[in-house]
Formats: sequence, C-alpha cells, structure tokens
Amino acid sequence: MARPRPPTPEVRPQNLPTEEPEPLPEPLPDLEFTVGNRPLPVPNKAEAALSTEPNPALDDLDFTVEDFDRDFIESSVMGIDVEHGGDPLQGDIEHVVVLFANGQDAAARSLLETLVRAYPGSEGKRFWLLLFDLLQSLGERAAFEKLGMDYAEACETSPPPWRQEEAAVVSKVGGGRQFILQGVLTAEGAQPVAELGKLIAQKVPVIVDCGKLVGCDDDVAGELADLLTRARHTGAAVTLVGVEGFLGRLNERLVAGEATRATTWLLLLELLQRHGTQEAFEERAVDYAVTFELSPPSWEAVPAARIALPAVSTGPSDDAYYFSGELKNCRFDELLKVFEAVEIPVLDFAGVRRMDFFSAGQLVNRIAPFKAKGRDILIRSPSHLVAELMAVVGLNKQARIIVPKS
Repeated sequence: MARPRPPTPEVRPQNLPTEEPEPLPEPLPDLEFTVGNRPLPVPNKAEAALSTEPNPALDDLDFTVEDFDRDFIESSVMGIDVEHGGDPLQGDIEHVVVLFANGQDAAARSLLETLVRAYPGSEGKRFWLLLFDLLQSLGERAAFEKLGMDYAEACETSPPPWRQEEAAVVSKVGGGRQFILQGVLTAEGAQPVAELGKLIAQKVPVIVDCGKLVGCDDDVAGELADLLTRARHTGAAVTLVGVEGFLGRLNERLVAGEATRATTWLLLLELLQRHGTQEAFEERAVDYAVTFELSPPSWEAVPAARIALPAVSTGPSDDAYYFSGELKNCRFDELLKVFEAVEIPVLDFAGVRRMDFFSAGQLVNRIAPFKAKGRDILIRSPSHLVAELMAVVGLNKQARIIVPKS
C-alpha cells in the first residue's frame, strides 16, 4: 500500500517583508508659476507648437492693484478683467504678451502664427493684430504685407497699414531743417540722432525742438552731447528750442557724488553752455569734477547761428506727454508733476515699441492714486501688444486706453 506524500512546505524568501506594500503616492499636481500673486499665463490651443520654449523668468512686479475722436477707438483691453481667468483665448493672449515683454520675439511670433490658425474668423482678430504689431516692431515689412493678404482673406476686411515710425518729426524750414524730438529716446530708436549728425557734419542749419522730449538713455545722451559740442566747435548752426523742461529734468536727476551716467552729465553741461548762466554751468562743472575725478569742460560762449530759422513747432500741438522707444525699468517719477499740471493728462504711447512688466507695474503705481481721487487719465495710441500688456497688469482699470483705428 502506497504511503501518502507529505505536503510540500511553503518556501518564503528570506529577509523580505510579509505585509502588503504601501501604495505609490499620488502624482504631484502641475506647478503654477506666478508673477507676483498672479498666475503666469500658459499656452492653451498652441502649447504644442512651443513645447521646447522655456517659461520666461520674470521678476516680481511691484504694483497695486468717454469717446475721443474719429481717428481712435476704445481699446478692447478696456473690457478685459484678467482677475477672473478661465478664458482659453485670454490665456493665449497673455502668454504672447509675456514672451514679447521679455524680448522673446521669435517665440512670440511662432506662437502667434499658430494662434491665427487656431482661432478662425473674427474670434482670432486680436491675434492677427498682435502679429501685425510684432512684425511692425521687427521692421519686417515684406512679411507684414504678406500677412495682410492672408488677413483680408481670413477676416474679410482690410488689413492695417504699415506705419512709418519716427521719434522725430523732420521738416524743411527756411533753407534748413527742423527736428522735433519727442518721447524717451533710446539706443533702439536713435535714428533721428544719426540724421541730426549728418546735417551737422554738412553744416546745414538745424532747429532742434525739445518741447516734447521726455528723456533719453545714456547712449543717446552721449551722442547728443558729442554732436552739440562738435557743432559748437565747428560753427554749425544748431538752435535748441523748448529745451527748458528737458534740461530741468536732467539737472534734477544727476546727483553729485553718484559716479554713474557720465555721458548724461556731459549732455547737461553742454545744454547749460547753451541755455544756462555761466554761474549755473560752473557749479555743475565742479560737481562733475568731484563725482568723476575728471576735469570738466570749460565755459565757452556759443556762437550765434549764421541763419536765423523761425522756431515754430510743426509737431503735435496738444499737451500730451510723449514716450518712445523701449521702456525698460522705468519708474515714471516725472509723471507726478504731469498729472498735477493738467486736468485730464494724456500719455501718448504711439512711439513705444515695447514696455516690460516692471515698467507697466510702475505705471500702475503712478496712476492708481490719481484714479482713486476721481481723476481721469488717458493713454493714447499704444500698439496692441503694449495695450494687452497694460490689461494684464490691470492698467485698464486705472486709465482709459485708446488705440488707433486699424
């Protein structure tokens, strides 16, 4: 009789836990990058087109939160409430604005070229207008005009025209030339200064109207100082008019002992040569010498212009405050006096190519206290790119924004 086989003992691996393994943790939620306390806009329909683009790194912003005339319309940004997100289209708009404000033009262009196809018909008109403005700012006229044909076919309306952007109005006066400088001149928009240099080299009599000139960066200040000094030494007839306001702003901003902005100091001294007293010039010359430990320019009498040109401005006749070029790291301290001087201040942004987030936030800081007092402030003629940025930072809640008709 066969004997039954004993049961096979259960073999357990040695040194292994016998209890059930712990479940894997839930995946982390997507991180939300913020600008200050506001979420950083992310792409929606077109995010795959820019999957290799890094998120732009932004510093925290420091800010707190009716018809004009037939040539202008109220900007569409006036109706945007960016505090209540959730609109995919608005999210895409904000993403484009972030890229452009941070100088990522190629990425902004690629995204816009995708978005004008992703949003058909009138729904995508805002993206078309942003792309037109971007091509305008890049100076790509051929691409701008080709886009115009595509726009006319897609939207069944005429495209916006190419604009001739100038930081100076130039006209012929009495056998010479007249320059009307306006806004804030930067190295990116210094073509008028180069044209002025050519006329000075040819000894063509020139009037330079500075009545609308808000300021300039150190590079442009150095060029202007050099041109005016050269004109004075060669006897070229250069007459400055309306320079008192610009001269006063330069004088207030340059502080003895702060060894910065040397070229702007030289421009100040040159302007004092022409439109200041010898006493005022020598006082600031001493400040320059102490600050930079360099010998200052000497006082010289400015020769009279050989041909008297009528100092009549042919530029804008309103009291708007003009900006131009690229506004970077601007604090707009000078605007406090502007707002106090007129009943309804007008800030003209027609010549502004780009404004960064810091500057936009600072502009909110300057305007908000006046808005709280019931004052009206008008922002005129920003590009659509700049106007949309203003909406992102909430500036459209503090001022009226009007853009030219397309």
